[in-house]
Amino acid sequence: MGCRRNVRLWIVGLGTVGRWLLRVLDSQAERLAGRYDVRFVVTGVANARDGFVFDAGGLDAPAVLGHLAAGRSIAEHPGAEHWPSAIEGLRATEADVLVEVTASPPTDGEPGVLHMREALGRGIPVVTSNKWPIALHGVELAELASSQGVALRGESTVMSGTPLLGPLTEGLAGAVPIGLRGIVNATANFILSAMASGRSYDEALAAAQAAGLAERGVEADIDGSDAQAKTMILAALVFRRQLRLEEVTRRGISGIARTEIERAVSAGGRIRHVATLEFSERDGAGDVRAGVEPEFLSGDDPLSRIDGTDNAVICRATPVGEITIVGPGAGLELAGQGVLSDLIAVARTL
Repeated sequence: MGCRRNVRLWIVGLGTVGRWLLRVLDSQAERLAGRYDVRFVVTGVANARDGFVFDAGGLDAPAVLGHLAAGRSIAEHPGAEHWPSAIEGLRATEADVLVEVTASPPTDGEPGVLHMREALGRGIPVVTSNKWPIALHGVELAELASSQGVALRGESTVMSGTPLLGPLTEGLAGAVPIGLRGIVNATANFILSAMASGRSYDEALAAAQAAGLAERGVEADIDGSDAQAKTMILAALVFRRQLRLEEVTRRGISGIARTEIERAVSAGGRIRHVATLEFSERDGAGDVRAGVEPEFLSGDDPLSRIDGTDNAVICRATPVGEITIVGPGAGLELAGQGVLSDLIAVARTL
Protein backbone atom coordinates (compact mmCIF):
# COMPACT_ATOMS: atom_id res chain seq x y z
CA MET A 1 0.00 0.00 0.00
CA GLY A 2 1.35 3.48 -0.88
CA CYS A 3 1.38 6.11 1.81
CA ARG A 4 -1.30 8.75 1.57
CA ARG A 5 1.21 11.41 2.53
CA ASN A 6 4.17 12.38 4.65
CA VAL A 7 3.28 14.20 7.85
CA ARG A 8 5.93 16.65 9.05
CA LEU A 9 6.31 16.96 12.81
CA TRP A 10 7.78 19.36 15.28
CA ILE A 11 8.53 17.66 18.61
CA VAL A 12 9.05 20.25 21.33
CA GLY A 13 10.27 18.65 24.54
CA LEU A 14 12.85 15.86 24.62
CA GLY A 15 12.23 14.39 28.04
CA THR A 16 11.10 10.81 28.54
CA VAL A 17 7.94 11.05 26.38
CA GLY A 18 9.63 12.99 23.57
CA ARG A 19 12.51 10.53 23.39
CA TRP A 20 10.17 7.53 23.52
CA LEU A 21 8.16 8.97 20.65
CA LEU A 22 11.28 9.63 18.57
CA ARG A 23 12.42 6.02 19.05
CA VAL A 24 9.03 4.56 18.16
CA LEU A 25 8.49 6.74 15.09
CA ASP A 26 11.90 5.63 13.83
CA SER A 27 11.86 1.94 14.78
CA GLN A 28 8.22 1.35 13.80
CA ALA A 29 8.10 3.59 10.75
CA GLU A 30 7.24 0.79 8.31
CA ARG A 31 4.59 -0.74 10.57
CA LEU A 32 2.90 2.63 11.10
CA ALA A 33 3.03 3.43 7.39
CA GLY A 34 1.53 0.08 6.44
CA ARG A 35 -1.13 0.10 9.13
CA TYR A 36 -2.22 3.74 8.97
CA ASP A 37 -1.18 4.79 5.47
CA VAL A 38 0.88 7.71 6.75
CA ARG A 39 4.59 8.32 7.20
CA PHE A 40 5.86 10.63 9.94
CA VAL A 41 8.85 12.85 9.19
CA VAL A 42 10.34 14.62 12.20
CA THR A 43 11.63 17.88 10.77
CA GLY A 44 12.12 19.87 13.98
CA VAL A 45 12.95 19.07 17.62
CA ALA A 46 13.64 21.31 20.59
CA ASN A 47 14.55 21.28 24.25
CA ALA A 48 15.11 24.05 26.79
CA ARG A 49 18.87 23.56 26.96
CA ASP A 50 19.80 23.45 23.29
CA GLY A 51 17.03 25.30 21.47
CA PHE A 52 15.42 24.22 18.19
CA VAL A 53 16.96 22.32 15.28
CA PHE A 54 15.32 21.81 11.90
CA ASP A 55 15.87 19.94 8.66
CA ALA A 56 13.11 20.17 6.05
CA GLY A 57 14.10 16.74 4.71
CA GLY A 58 13.81 15.08 8.12
CA LEU A 59 16.14 14.78 11.08
CA ASP A 60 18.04 11.58 11.87
CA ALA A 61 16.26 10.31 14.98
CA PRO A 62 19.06 7.96 16.12
CA ALA A 63 21.53 10.83 15.81
CA VAL A 64 19.32 13.13 17.91
CA LEU A 65 18.87 10.41 20.55
CA GLY A 66 22.60 9.69 20.49
CA HIS A 67 23.42 13.33 21.14
CA LEU A 68 21.01 13.38 24.08
CA ALA A 69 22.34 10.13 25.55
CA ALA A 70 25.91 11.45 25.36
CA GLY A 71 24.99 14.77 26.94
CA ARG A 72 25.80 16.65 23.73
CA SER A 73 23.77 19.45 22.20
CA ILE A 74 21.17 18.59 19.56
CA ALA A 75 22.45 21.71 17.76
CA GLU A 76 25.37 19.54 16.66
CA HIS A 77 23.06 17.58 14.35
CA PRO A 78 24.79 17.70 10.93
CA GLY A 79 23.13 19.83 8.30
CA ALA A 80 20.39 21.15 10.58
CA GLU A 81 19.40 24.77 11.07
CA HIS A 82 19.42 26.03 14.64
CA TRP A 83 17.52 28.62 16.69
CA PRO A 84 18.21 29.43 20.35
CA SER A 85 14.64 28.74 21.51
CA ALA A 86 11.71 26.58 20.50
CA ILE A 87 9.41 29.50 19.82
CA GLU A 88 11.92 31.14 17.46
CA GLY A 89 12.26 27.88 15.56
CA LEU A 90 8.51 27.34 15.37
CA ARG A 91 7.97 30.85 14.01
CA ALA A 92 10.65 30.40 11.34
CA THR A 93 9.67 26.95 10.01
CA GLU A 94 6.70 24.91 8.82
CA ALA A 95 5.18 21.60 9.88
CA ASP A 96 1.91 19.70 9.74
CA VAL A 97 1.60 18.89 13.47
CA LEU A 98 3.11 20.20 16.69
CA VAL A 99 3.83 17.56 19.35
CA GLU A 100 4.24 19.58 22.57
CA VAL A 101 5.63 17.37 25.33
CA THR A 102 7.45 19.81 27.57
CA ALA A 103 6.72 19.94 31.30
CA SER A 104 5.40 23.45 31.87
CA PRO A 105 4.83 24.50 35.50
CA PRO A 106 1.55 25.30 37.29
CA THR A 107 2.48 28.95 37.72
CA ASP A 108 1.60 29.90 34.13
CA GLY A 109 1.85 26.82 31.89
CA GLU A 110 4.70 28.36 29.95
CA PRO A 111 6.37 27.86 27.55
CA GLY A 112 3.82 25.24 26.51
CA VAL A 113 0.95 27.72 26.13
CA LEU A 114 3.09 29.94 23.89
CA HIS A 115 4.07 27.00 21.68
CA MET A 116 0.46 25.82 21.34
CA ARG A 117 -0.89 29.28 20.57
CA GLU A 118 1.73 29.72 17.87
CA ALA A 119 0.82 26.46 16.14
CA LEU A 120 -2.95 26.66 16.52
CA GLY A 121 -3.01 30.29 15.43
CA ARG A 122 -1.37 29.21 12.16
CA GLY A 123 -3.85 26.38 11.66
CA ILE A 124 -1.44 23.66 12.76
CA PRO A 125 -2.94 20.93 14.99
CA VAL A 126 -1.44 20.20 18.38
CA VAL A 127 -0.90 16.93 20.23
CA THR A 128 0.28 17.25 23.82
CA SER A 129 0.97 15.48 27.10
CA ASN A 130 1.67 18.81 28.83
CA LYS A 131 -0.88 19.13 31.65
CA TRP A 132 -0.72 22.68 32.98
CA PRO A 133 -1.19 24.58 29.70
CA ILE A 134 -4.45 22.67 29.18
CA ALA A 135 -5.44 22.95 32.84
CA LEU A 136 -4.93 26.72 32.91
CA HIS A 137 -5.90 27.66 29.33
CA GLY A 138 -7.74 24.64 27.94
CA VAL A 139 -10.94 26.42 26.91
CA GLU A 140 -9.04 29.21 25.16
CA LEU A 141 -6.81 26.73 23.32
CA ALA A 142 -9.75 24.50 22.35
CA GLU A 143 -11.64 27.51 21.00
CA LEU A 144 -8.58 28.66 19.06
CA ALA A 145 -8.23 25.18 17.55
CA SER A 146 -11.93 25.13 16.64
CA SER A 147 -11.76 28.58 15.05
CA GLN A 148 -8.89 27.38 12.85
CA GLY A 149 -10.56 24.07 12.03
CA VAL A 150 -7.74 21.98 13.51
CA ALA A 151 -7.37 19.52 16.36
CA LEU A 152 -6.11 19.97 19.90
CA ARG A 153 -5.61 16.54 21.46
CA GLY A 154 -4.24 15.73 24.90
CA GLU A 155 -5.15 12.15 25.72
CA SER A 156 -2.00 11.65 27.79
CA THR A 157 -2.80 14.56 30.09
CA VAL A 158 -5.33 12.46 32.06
CA MET A 159 -5.11 8.69 32.72
CA SER A 160 -1.92 8.43 30.66
CA GLY A 161 -2.51 6.24 27.61
CA THR A 162 -5.98 4.99 28.58
CA PRO A 163 -8.51 6.53 26.15
CA LEU A 164 -10.62 8.96 28.18
CA LEU A 165 -10.86 12.42 26.65
CA GLY A 166 -11.67 11.10 23.18
CA PRO A 167 -14.55 8.91 24.38
CA LEU A 168 -15.95 11.66 26.61
CA THR A 169 -15.78 14.39 23.96
CA GLU A 170 -16.10 12.64 20.60
CA GLY A 171 -17.81 9.42 21.66
CA LEU A 172 -20.47 11.36 23.58
CA ALA A 173 -20.83 14.14 21.02
CA GLY A 174 -24.32 15.61 21.36
CA ALA A 175 -24.80 14.40 24.91
CA VAL A 176 -24.69 16.92 27.78
CA PRO A 177 -22.13 16.15 30.50
CA ILE A 178 -23.44 16.92 33.99
CA GLY A 179 -20.68 15.83 36.36
CA LEU A 180 -17.97 13.34 37.04
CA ARG A 181 -15.92 11.76 39.76
CA GLY A 182 -12.82 9.65 39.46
CA ILE A 183 -9.42 8.43 40.55
CA VAL A 184 -6.88 10.13 38.32
CA ASN A 185 -3.48 9.78 40.03
CA ALA A 186 -1.83 6.36 39.88
CA THR A 187 0.79 7.01 42.54
CA ALA A 188 -1.74 8.15 45.14
CA ASN A 189 -3.98 5.19 44.37
CA PHE A 190 -1.06 2.75 44.59
CA ILE A 191 -0.11 4.13 48.02
CA LEU A 192 -3.67 3.99 49.37
CA SER A 193 -4.12 0.45 48.01
CA ALA A 194 -0.88 -0.65 49.66
CA MET A 195 -1.92 0.92 52.96
CA ALA A 196 -5.25 -0.92 52.80
CA SER A 197 -3.20 -4.12 52.54
CA GLY A 198 -1.39 -3.33 55.79
CA ARG A 199 1.62 -1.24 54.80
CA SER A 200 2.48 2.03 56.49
CA TYR A 201 2.46 5.25 54.50
CA ASP A 202 6.27 5.30 54.36
CA GLU A 203 6.41 1.67 53.23
CA ALA A 204 3.78 2.30 50.56
CA LEU A 205 5.59 5.39 49.30
CA ALA A 206 8.88 3.49 49.13
CA ALA A 207 7.15 0.74 47.15
CA ALA A 208 5.75 3.31 44.73
CA GLN A 209 9.21 4.76 44.23
CA ALA A 210 10.70 1.30 43.75
CA ALA A 211 8.06 0.64 41.10
CA GLY A 212 9.11 3.80 39.26
CA LEU A 213 5.84 5.61 39.95
CA ALA A 214 7.20 8.37 42.13
CA GLU A 215 10.73 8.92 40.95
CA ARG A 216 10.07 12.55 40.06
CA GLY A 217 7.33 14.92 41.10
CA VAL A 218 6.18 12.77 44.01
CA GLU A 219 5.04 15.91 45.80
CA ALA A 220 2.54 16.67 43.04
CA ASP A 221 1.15 13.14 43.37
CA ILE A 222 0.74 13.07 47.13
CA ASP A 223 -0.31 16.68 47.70
CA GLY A 224 -3.03 16.41 45.04
CA SER A 225 -1.77 19.06 42.62
CA ASP A 226 -1.43 16.54 39.76
CA ALA A 227 -5.03 15.42 40.28
CA GLN A 228 -6.04 19.08 40.56
CA ALA A 229 -4.56 19.78 37.11
CA LYS A 230 -6.35 16.77 35.65
CA THR A 231 -9.65 17.90 37.15
CA MET A 232 -9.19 21.29 35.49
CA ILE A 233 -8.36 19.59 32.18
CA LEU A 234 -11.54 17.52 32.34
CA ALA A 235 -13.55 20.67 33.13
CA ALA A 236 -12.00 22.51 30.18
CA LEU A 237 -12.16 19.82 27.50
CA VAL A 238 -15.25 17.82 28.50
CA PHE A 239 -17.43 20.57 30.01
CA ARG A 240 -15.81 23.55 28.21
CA ARG A 241 -15.62 25.34 31.55
CA GLN A 242 -12.35 27.04 32.46
CA LEU A 243 -11.58 26.72 36.17
CA ARG A 244 -9.02 28.68 38.13
CA LEU A 245 -6.71 26.94 40.57
CA GLU A 246 -8.50 28.46 43.54
CA GLU A 247 -11.81 27.04 42.33
CA VAL A 248 -10.55 23.45 42.72
CA THR A 249 -10.17 22.50 46.37
CA ARG A 250 -7.25 20.21 47.10
CA ARG A 251 -6.22 17.91 49.90
CA GLY A 252 -3.47 15.34 49.53
CA ILE A 253 -2.97 11.90 51.03
CA SER A 254 0.07 12.33 53.28
CA GLY A 255 -2.05 13.33 56.29
CA ILE A 256 -4.28 10.23 56.24
CA ALA A 257 -4.00 8.47 59.58
CA ARG A 258 -3.42 4.74 59.77
CA THR A 259 -6.60 4.45 61.85
CA GLU A 260 -8.66 5.98 59.01
CA ILE A 261 -7.45 3.30 56.62
CA GLU A 262 -8.17 0.54 59.14
CA ARG A 263 -11.69 1.82 59.87
CA ALA A 264 -12.46 1.99 56.15
CA VAL A 265 -11.27 -1.59 55.59
CA SER A 266 -13.20 -2.84 58.63
CA ALA A 267 -16.36 -1.23 57.23
CA GLY A 268 -15.88 -3.01 53.92
CA GLY A 269 -14.82 0.13 52.08
CA ARG A 270 -11.69 2.01 51.09
CA ILE A 271 -10.13 5.45 51.35
CA ARG A 272 -9.57 6.75 47.82
CA HIS A 273 -8.27 10.07 46.46
CA VAL A 274 -11.29 11.26 44.50
CA ALA A 275 -11.56 14.03 41.92
CA THR A 276 -15.04 15.57 41.64
CA LEU A 277 -16.75 17.94 39.20
CA GLU A 278 -20.38 18.91 39.78
CA PHE A 279 -22.26 21.66 37.94
CA SER A 280 -25.49 23.23 39.11
CA GLU A 281 -26.82 23.56 35.55
CA ARG A 282 -26.74 20.93 32.87
CA ASP A 283 -25.01 23.15 30.35
CA GLY A 284 -22.08 23.65 32.71
CA ALA A 285 -22.67 27.39 32.97
CA GLY A 286 -23.83 27.41 36.59
CA ASP A 287 -22.00 27.11 39.87
CA VAL A 288 -19.36 24.41 40.07
CA ARG A 289 -18.10 22.20 42.86
CA ALA A 290 -14.64 20.97 42.00
CA GLY A 291 -12.03 19.33 44.15
CA VAL A 292 -9.69 16.45 44.89
CA GLU A 293 -9.52 14.91 48.35
CA PRO A 294 -9.41 11.59 50.20
CA GLU A 295 -12.86 10.12 50.72
CA PHE A 296 -14.30 7.06 52.39
CA LEU A 297 -16.03 4.97 49.73
CA SER A 298 -18.34 2.11 50.63
CA GLY A 299 -17.73 -1.31 49.14
CA ASP A 300 -20.52 -0.90 46.60
CA ASP A 301 -18.98 2.24 45.13
CA PRO A 302 -17.23 1.27 41.85
CA LEU A 303 -14.31 3.56 42.65
CA SER A 304 -13.57 1.67 45.87
CA ARG A 305 -12.56 -1.32 43.76
CA ILE A 306 -9.96 0.57 41.69
CA ASP A 307 -6.66 -0.75 43.02
CA GLY A 308 -2.96 -0.19 42.44
CA THR A 309 -2.01 1.96 39.48
CA ASP A 310 -5.41 1.75 37.81
CA ASN A 311 -7.44 4.92 37.34
CA ALA A 312 -11.14 5.38 36.65
CA VAL A 313 -13.57 8.15 35.77
CA ILE A 314 -17.35 7.96 36.07
CA CYS A 315 -19.03 10.62 33.94
CA ARG A 316 -22.75 11.43 34.04
CA ALA A 317 -24.27 12.75 30.84
CA THR A 318 -27.78 13.33 29.52
CA PRO A 319 -29.42 11.29 28.04
CA VAL A 320 -26.86 8.49 28.32
CA GLY A 321 -26.52 8.16 32.10
CA GLU A 322 -23.28 7.01 33.74
CA ILE A 323 -20.23 6.02 31.71
CA THR A 324 -17.27 4.45 33.49
CA ILE A 325 -13.80 4.27 31.96
CA VAL A 326 -11.14 2.22 33.77
CA GLY A 327 -7.53 1.63 32.84
CA PRO A 328 -3.89 1.99 33.85
CA GLY A 329 -2.92 5.52 34.78
CA ALA A 330 0.87 5.63 34.77
CA GLY A 331 3.97 4.56 32.91
CA LEU A 332 6.31 5.98 30.28
CA GLU A 333 5.07 3.73 27.49
CA LEU A 334 1.44 4.48 28.36
CA ALA A 335 2.05 8.24 28.27
CA GLY A 336 3.89 7.88 24.99
CA GLN A 337 1.14 5.66 23.61
CA GLY A 338 -1.45 8.33 24.36
CA VAL A 339 0.58 10.85 22.38
CA LEU A 340 1.13 8.39 19.54
CA SER A 341 -2.56 7.50 19.26
CA ASP A 342 -3.48 11.19 19.20
CA LEU A 343 -0.84 11.80 16.56
CA ILE A 344 -2.15 9.02 14.34
CA ALA A 345 -5.72 10.29 14.73
CA VAL A 346 -4.69 13.79 13.70
CA ALA A 347 -2.48 12.61 10.83
CA ARG A 348 -5.26 10.57 9.26
CA THR A 349 -7.50 13.65 9.04
CA LEU A 350 -4.98 15.97 7.40
